[in-house]
Amino acid sequence: MIKVVGLGPGSKEALTLGTIEVLKTAKKVYLRTEKHPTVEYLKEFNIEYETFDKKYDSMDNFDEVYDSIANDIIKEYKESGDVAYAVPGHPLVAEKSVNNLIRLCKENSIELKIFPAVSFVDAMIESLRIDPIEGIKIIDAFDIKNQILDKRLGTIVTQVYNGFIASEVKLALLEYYGDEEEIYFVRAAGIEGLESVRKIKLYELDRQPDIDYLTSIFIPKKLNNTKDFYDLLSIMERLRGEDGCPWDREQDHDSLKKYLIEESYEVLEAIEEKNDDMLIEELGDVLFQIVFHAQIGKEEGFFNINDVIKGICDKMVERHPHVFGEVKVSSSDEVLDNWDKIKSKEKGYNSHTEELKHVAKTLPSLIKAEKIQKKAAKVGFDWNRVEDALDKVLEEFYEVKDVYKNNNREKILEEVGDLIFAVVNVARFLDIDPEYALNYTIDKFIYRFEYIERSAENIGVKMENMTLEEMDQLWEKAKKNK
Repeated sequence: MIKVVGLGPGSKEALTLGTIEVLKTAKKVYLRTEKHPTVEYLKEFNIEYETFDKKYDSMDNFDEVYDSIANDIIKEYKESGDVAYAVPGHPLVAEKSVNNLIRLCKENSIELKIFPAVSFVDAMIESLRIDPIEGIKIIDAFDIKNQILDKRLGTIVTQVYNGFIASEVKLALLEYYGDEEEIYFVRAAGIEGLESVRKIKLYELDRQPDIDYLTSIFIPKKLNNTKDFYDLLSIMERLRGEDGCPWDREQDHDSLKKYLIEESYEVLEAIEEKNDDMLIEELGDVLFQIVFHAQIGKEEGFFNINDVIKGICDKMVERHPHVFGEVKVSSSDEVLDNWDKIKSKEKGYNSHTEELKHVAKTLPSLIKAEKIQKKAAKVGFDWNRVEDALDKVLEEFYEVKDVYKNNNREKILEEVGDLIFAVVNVARFLDIDPEYALNYTIDKFIYRFEYIERSAENIGVKMENMTLEEMDQLWEKAKKNK
C-alpha cells in the first residue's frame, strides 16, 4: 500500500498521531521537500527519509517535477511494497504530485490511502479570522493567469514562492484590481514564532523582503472595489425591471438597431482620434448595447448573454482551424480565404444570389447623414420646403455630370457624396427612412439578379459567360415580375 500523509502547514502541533505513526513504521519514507518546518521535529523520531528536492533544480518546470515524483513512488512501491509519501499541508490541497500519484495508482490497480491533515487553508482562515462560509476562492500562483477573479469572494493565492512569482501574481491581479487595493501578505500561517500577517497595497506585493515557500496572499471580499461584467448585467436587469427606467423598458430589438450603429461609429471616431479615454467610453457604450439585446432576449425566453458568448466562442474556434486545429497557414490572405470558405459551408451558400442576400442590408453612412442633418435643422440650417431639397438633388446631379469625365478623383468623390447627401435630405423631408428605402431597392436588385442567375442556369449557361446585353434582357423580364 502507498500511504500519503500531510505534514500540516508547519507547526508540529498540527501533525496528527496517525501521520507520525505512518512515518515511523513505513519501510520507505519520501518527503516531497525537506523545506518544511515540521521536518526538524520528525528527526526526533529517528525517521529515515529521502526527499525530491534535487528534482526542482534539475528539471525545467514543476509539471515535470511532479510527474517524475509520482512515477518514482510507483516504482519504489513495486520494489518494496510499502511506501509513505509526505507532503506539506493536506495531501489533497494544492498538491499536484498527489493528484498524479492517485491517477497512476488507479491505472496500476495499486491501493492508496490518504491520511488527512491540517491544510494551509485552515491555517490561513485561523490567522486571518475569516469565515469560509462567506465564500473563498483558492488559486495556485502558477495557474493565476488561467483563473477568473471575483470581488464577490475572498481570494487566497498560494505558493507565492519567490519575488519573481510574486511579480507575476501582482501583474495578473492588477488586470482586475487597482494598484492601491489592500491585500494581506501571509507568511508561515499557523507557525508560532514564524507567522507574519500584514496588510499591504497590491503594488507592494513583490517588494516584500521575506517572500519564500511559506508565502500566500489574501484579497478580501469587497463588492465596491471594482466593476466587472456581472455588475453591468445587474445594472441592465435593474434598468429593465419593474422599478427601472421607463425608456429602457420600452425598447425592443428593432428600436435599438440605430443606436448600435451610432455607438459603433463613435468607437471608430475614438480610434481615429487616438483618444484612449474616449475609446474606453465608446467601447463601453457598444458593450451596453450588446447586453441590452441579451437582456431582451432573456426576458423573451429565446436567449441570454451566455448564449451570445458561447456562440462567438464556438464561431472563433471553428473559424480559426490554424490556431485551434491542424490547418497550416502561411499568410493573412490564407486566413481570410479559409474564413470565407468555412463561413460559406456553415451558411450553406449554393449561389451568388445567396451570398448577396446575406450581405448586411444597413448602410450606416445614411444614418450618419440623417443624424447630422437633424442636428443642423435644430439650429435653423435647413430647407424650408421639400421642393428646395429636390432642387438641390438636381443641382448636385448636374455637378456630378460636370466632373465625372475628368481625372480629378477627389472632386468626383466629393460631388457624388454631395448628391447622396442631398437625397438623404429629401428622404428626411418626406419622413422616409433612407436606409429602409435603399434596402428595399437592394432587395429588388437581388431578386432581379437571382432571376438572371436562375434563367442562365436553366439554359446551362454561367453568368460569367453571358454578355451584358443578354443579362439586360433578362433584367427587363425580371422587372415585369417585380
